[in-house]
Amino acid sequence: MKNNYEVRYACSPKETKALTTEGLRKEFLIQNLMEADTINLVYTHFDRYIVGGAVPVKTPLKLATIDPLKSDYFLERREIGIINVGGAGSVTVNGQKYDLDYKEALYIGKENKEVSFSSDSADKPAKFYLNSTPAHKVFPTKKISRADAEIVEMGSMETANARTIRKLIVNSLVETCQVQMGMTELKPGSVWNTMPAHVHDRRMEVYFYFEVPEEQAVCHFMGQPQETRHIWMANNEAVISPPWSIHSGSGTSNYTFIWGMAGENLDYGDMDHCKIKDLK
Repeated sequence: MKNNYEVRYACSPKETKALTTEGLRKEFLIQNLMEADTINLVYTHFDRYIVGGAVPVKTPLKLATIDPLKSDYFLERREIGIINVGGAGSVTVNGQKYDLDYKEALYIGKENKEVSFSSDSADKPAKFYLNSTPAHKVFPTKKISRADAEIVEMGSMETANARTIRKLIVNSLVETCQVQMGMTELKPGSVWNTMPAHVHDRRMEVYFYFEVPEEQAVCHFMGQPQETRHIWMANNEAVISPPWSIHSGSGTSNYTFIWGMAGENLDYGDMDHCKIKDLK
């Protein structure tokens, strides 16, 4: 079992627009999240958000604290949202087991000392995608199944953005301090997500792209609306979106992505929209 972490510092718009392709990818793209028998974490200084992946194959994986937290255990002052993007598995919280199937979610509140991840089958291991934020209050652990999700249909085939939004860890379903998570599934023939684009300077966001077919890719757009940049991404990769940045993407095929947010409020609809013709 391995527990790895890295730290990413916050970048301003001025710094970001001067970055090369390599520099942009180094600052914002998160690769190799899903490795067998490993927990990989990225601690970003944007809202102290942690993005991670846990893939238990041979043995269960324990969520251990990391040095930047200076805590006795990982959730001492934090909460975490988990979505399974692999085979069937389970998360055990202080001895209580929660089974998670594909695309099911679990919220765990602060002050839970023991958290571990297991797969039902080593041949098809679970892949747990993790988002964690600082927390000021204890809220109960809660599982959110696919049937529990709030579903919103958006877009159209004419604009190549017909999609199903599944809200999983949002304040209308789960009590949380900061973290919000859900997923957006692009329908066959549709490739654009979050277009028209928006920003929300009150919250940062992370996108995790999955169900990207072999040999296909997603071009993720970021930056200020008048100073956009792009990052080419593969399956099971994440990207950090600063509060001042748009976050949108277009794929060479349809795909699914998980969105996770944290910051000033829990208002899913709090967006400053950008007109398509104003993007540069």
